[in-house]
Amino acid sequence: MLHEPCHRRGNSASLSGPNRYNSRSTGKGPLQAVIPISDDNPTTRPAIVTWAIVGLCVAAYFWEVSLGKEMDAALLLLGFTPASLGGQHPALPGYIHVPAWGTIFTSMFLHGGLLHLGGNMLYLWIFGNNIEDALGHARYILFYLACGVVAALSMWAVDPGSNVPVVGASGAISGVLAAYLLLYPRARVHTLLTLGIILYPVWIRAAWVIGFWFVLQLVTAALTPASQPGVAWWAHVGGFVCGLALTPLLKSDEVRYFGPHDFRGPWGLR
Repeated sequence: MLHEPCHRRGNSASLSGPNRYNSRSTGKGPLQAVIPISDDNPTTRPAIVTWAIVGLCVAAYFWEVSLGKEMDAALLLLGFTPASLGGQHPALPGYIHVPAWGTIFTSMFLHGGLLHLGGNMLYLWIFGNNIEDALGHARYILFYLACGVVAALSMWAVDPGSNVPVVGASGAISGVLAAYLLLYPRARVHTLLTLGIILYPVWIRAAWVIGFWFVLQLVTAALTPASQPGVAWWAHVGGFVCGLALTPLLKSDEVRYFGPHDFRGPWGLR
């Protein structure tokens, strides 16, 4: 799959038990057949912000796991609950209170499981370094957080009364993918195509990988009831649209659109 989606916790009233994540499965579907492992797009500076975000997300996940049975309570309080913007943010006795607006940011660094974390970090690792290179460290931080904020607010816009907390970096990473589509659509992405039990390595242009992903997100979001627990499809769409809008404003002047320019067509060889 392109990257593991933001999760919407399926049962915010239940804070413990074996069925901790009562959400739709995100492990199956058309994009499971496409697993990116690298790209051929070099950078000119170290991606220190991308590394830092990966480190923070991994550290946050180990912290979540260390909580044991209290993990659900932590995700309920620190995940973004759309209804909380209307003054209904959950408060549990004995736990620190985070304002509703603050959970928009804390939710970006939390994940509902190891595959959720691993999928997101893989895509951030592959595509984030090039966008950080194109924007610069400071503007990349602003870009990443803004896309995450818009992704969360997109869920609020489509289902403002939802009490289901949303966690995951997918919304912000969707903005990174949008920037990559604008700036490097001709870059080649080394992917593994799954044909049954066979993994077949192939190079595919980023325009096809990311473009197909966004169309799938948009169509699925339109066909899925906003109140249904599981994948926060509209968060992906909102983050992606934000990335498209912010890239022209924040990219470095020397970075041109639709590069690298030594490539010919989305599928052709150099």
